[in-house]
Amino acid sequence: MSYWNLKVTRILLFCSTVFPRTLKYMKLVYAVIFFVVLSISLHLFDTREQPKFPFPANRCDERNNTDTGLSRLKSVISDEMPESDWKQLLEIVEKWKVQKEDLQQKPSTEESFNQSPYVKRESCPPRENIFFLKAHKTASSTIMNILLRYGEYHNLTFAFPKVKHQFWYPGYFSAKHVQGYSSEKKPKFNIMCHHMRFSLIEVEKVMPKDTFYFTILRNPVSLMESSFAYYKYSSSFYNVTSLEDFIQNTSKFYRSKEYDSAFAKNLLTHDLGFHHNAPDSPKQYKLLTNAVDTIFDLVLITEYFDESLVLLKDALCWTFDDVLSFPLNIRSNTSRKILSEETKERIKSWNQLDWQLYVHFNNSFWNRVEKFGRERMEKEVRELRKRREQLSEKCLDAQVEPNKLKDKAMVPYQPYLIRILGYNLKPGLSINDQILCHRLVLPEIPYTQLLWDKQIGNKTKT
Repeated sequence: MSYWNLKVTRILLFCSTVFPRTLKYMKLVYAVIFFVVLSISLHLFDTREQPKFPFPANRCDERNNTDTGLSRLKSVISDEMPESDWKQLLEIVEKWKVQKEDLQQKPSTEESFNQSPYVKRESCPPRENIFFLKAHKTASSTIMNILLRYGEYHNLTFAFPKVKHQFWYPGYFSAKHVQGYSSEKKPKFNIMCHHMRFSLIEVEKVMPKDTFYFTILRNPVSLMESSFAYYKYSSSFYNVTSLEDFIQNTSKFYRSKEYDSAFAKNLLTHDLGFHHNAPDSPKQYKLLTNAVDTIFDLVLITEYFDESLVLLKDALCWTFDDVLSFPLNIRSNTSRKILSEETKERIKSWNQLDWQLYVHFNNSFWNRVEKFGRERMEKEVRELRKRREQLSEKCLDAQVEPNKLKDKAMVPYQPYLIRILGYNLKPGLSINDQILCHRLVLPEIPYTQLLWDKQIGNKTKT
């Protein structure tokens, strides 16, 4: 008998001697006290730690619509958390990574996925459910053109923004921003590829469970040089004479509270759905890189664009013709600046979250190339470039300044202080070649409008 139970028993015996008539009532009191003491004891001696961030109940490829631990990482990465919370979050991500790797090795069909993804497959069904996170200033417009062409030629359904050509950026993406989406009807969408600030929970509401997720990253140094030129009228850059001036006086110019502050700091981190003003720490680097590694099936690298296209082609089971492209949304050389080594190092330090992301995925990219095969990669890159050159000879007259474009409908979006180049096509093309060449160089805004009209119709035209 426990100490407290013995005490209560002695009290009852005393009361029964002094007040015998109250014994029957004291028995009831004894029962109540016994259960209260028992409950308190169980609570006090249950030392098991209760997880604040529950592990996901479903497999990571079964992209459900519930608010799982991984999806909530975007809201906690910038918060000050105790050591135990960081440890649990990292354990969640690691568990998801293991599940994802196991599922990728597990065959999905008897014929198509019973081999390593890096071994050439004779029979392979092309992937058609695709999500591409179009990160800013990463050559993502060229990738988007590839997806728009593929979707058009294969009569796939796009998840278009309701307004203009992006999903309410720089706010977080929401399923309600998709034209035609309904939580009741849940229409089928194949491809989502317009600018957004990523939210896994909301994307999962729109895209099928077997969707292939990929994105592209760029060296933060060249990315910030491009961002400064392209977004010169953003709040943080508006009163700055040069990028060097900004990066040497960030405390003076940076407007962290403004809606467009991400254009001046950790733009990749922001587009991926995390807090771009989060304090730097090894824990956040690890959490951020592991979360991105878990969510996305493939991360491309801008500086190795052709190698990236080869890996994308292989992962999607597409052909060389499917990933052929010409560079789009290219600046004229007059707006390009050569940065000093000191400025480059300052940019890395200022964009440390982006830099750690880039270093991690640059390494994982080349690990993936090794598994794919270096010799095979070199061979396929040569083939891709040969076909691009042949297509360029067929289609292109010249890459020109916007005022020299013969077809004014082909003028790309022009920011305030820089000029974005376009292409003039060769005259005398056949009807089929004219259509192909036109689509290859069509800027994203008019191409989006063209496909919107085909898919949705002029009655609901934006």
